[in-house]
Amino acid sequence: MFAIVRTGGKQYRVAAGDKIVVEKLAGEAGETVTLDDVLFAGENGEAKATDGLSVSAKIIAQARGEKVIVFKKRRRHNYRRRNGHRQYHTILEIVSVGGAAPKAKKAKAETAAAAEA
Repeated sequence: MFAIVRTGGKQYRVAAGDKIVVEKLAGEAGETVTLDDVLFAGENGEAKATDGLSVSAKIIAQARGEKVIVFKKRRRHNYRRRNGHRQYHTILEIVSVGGAAPKAKKAKAETAAAAEA
């Protein structure tokens, strides 16, 4: 099964086991995040309903992209500016596509709820 999700203003086609690089998301390496903005889903050439559908992903790393040089110049005015920029991004591994959350996440949520009670 695959899905098209939107995060960081961009759209990604994902399936279980895929690794994608997205705009920076909050979280540390090893944590699980849920991408709820599913635009389309399909399986075996058939479209699936996206109501309540979510994509579960594990954060592999928080990293920075390649350096981009920003150079501004106005000819004949002795105006030159040089700046560099490295965008922050998050590397995700898709755990599951669909409403089923990973079992480890459920177990942690149940133990946290039991500890609060």
